[in-house]
Amino acid sequence: MPSSVRADPSRWRMLTIARFSLHLITALLSAVTAIRAIATGVPLLPAMLAAGVFLAWYATGAAFARGRFTGGWLGGLSILWLGMLLISSEFVWLSFPLLLLAGHVLRRWPSVIFAVPVLAAAILTPILHQVPITFAHVVGPLLGGGFALAISLGYDALLRDAVERERLIDSLVRTQEEMASLQHELARTQRDAGAEQERTRLARDLHDTIAQELSSMVLMARTGDGAVMPQIESLAQHSLGDLRRIVAALAPAELEGAALAAAIARMLEALRDATGITTDLSVAPDLPPLPTSQEVVFLRVAQSALANVRQHAHAAAVSVAFAVDAGTVTMTVADDGVGFVAGESATTSTSYGLSAMRSRLREFGGALEVRSAPGEGTTLVAALPAGRMPGGAERVPGGNG
Repeated sequence: MPSSVRADPSRWRMLTIARFSLHLITALLSAVTAIRAIATGVPLLPAMLAAGVFLAWYATGAAFARGRFTGGWLGGLSILWLGMLLISSEFVWLSFPLLLLAGHVLRRWPSVIFAVPVLAAAILTPILHQVPITFAHVVGPLLGGGFALAISLGYDALLRDAVERERLIDSLVRTQEEMASLQHELARTQRDAGAEQERTRLARDLHDTIAQELSSMVLMARTGDGAVMPQIESLAQHSLGDLRRIVAALAPAELEGAALAAAIARMLEALRDATGITTDLSVAPDLPPLPTSQEVVFLRVAQSALANVRQHAHAAAVSVAFAVDAGTVTMTVADDGVGFVAGESATTSTSYGLSAMRSRLREFGGALEVRSAPGEGTTLVAALPAGRMPGGAERVPGGNG
């Protein structure tokens, strides 16, 4: 039995019912034909023994015959049936379960070929027992046997089509999963290539501007001539301007002119205006100053989390809270939406967003915790170790940039 049939409860139930029906028909026909044979004068022992042997062989094959052995089992059952026809013409009725079995065990054309001698034997048996052949003796087996074979072949074809559809669906799902994995790998490769290009650009800018000007200042300072001090000061001011320009180019536009808390407040306001979701932002008073790199990480995580709230959560309220505990800064984004099964693998935009958040946080020694359940909302807790920028330059989430 194909595994896809076992995996589908409804299909497995249908197959079980069909097999049970075939077993029941065979058992009833064996009992009825044996009784009718006895009623027409066949001795009790031969009639009951023939029906019993037929049922025993049928039950043995139904329980154990698999693969290529099913053809031999059906052949043996047919030989037993032919022997029963020698005893009584009443056993003709057992041709129906034989033809039902043929459509299930054999392929289409072999089952049709098998049906020809079975129907011929059913039609000619009355002659053997010196019973005049009537129209009913010919048409009955032909119509009944043909109908039984057609039902069996049709059901078997439907089952094979269902199995093939299941196989195609499984193949399509695997292909989609592979495509999603390739897209994720492509995005990572593009991101890495972009980072490499940006490092190259920064190195070139630093070399062509600040490094050259610092070299000029060193050379002038070595002369010991006080007259060059204005030139050194001018070059220093110019270098400082270049450095500020490069640093400004690295910072996200959302952080320009404002600290992290103000940037997230604007994002929450935009979310509230666009969707009507109630928003709230809280910042712990003892939150330490954060370097720009950490502000960028928290900003991007908040953007992704709020995007998920907008697209998937169907929430009425969302809150963002900053806190610090034991040297760890946390940002908690909580909504009262539909939630989901936390940890469940799926190829959705939400799962990709969570993967991106975790990746950003891991680069700075942080982590992401997801707490959610269907109907109970979602809470994301992004944590980073508190740090400062080199040289004491700091950004405070609640203050001015």
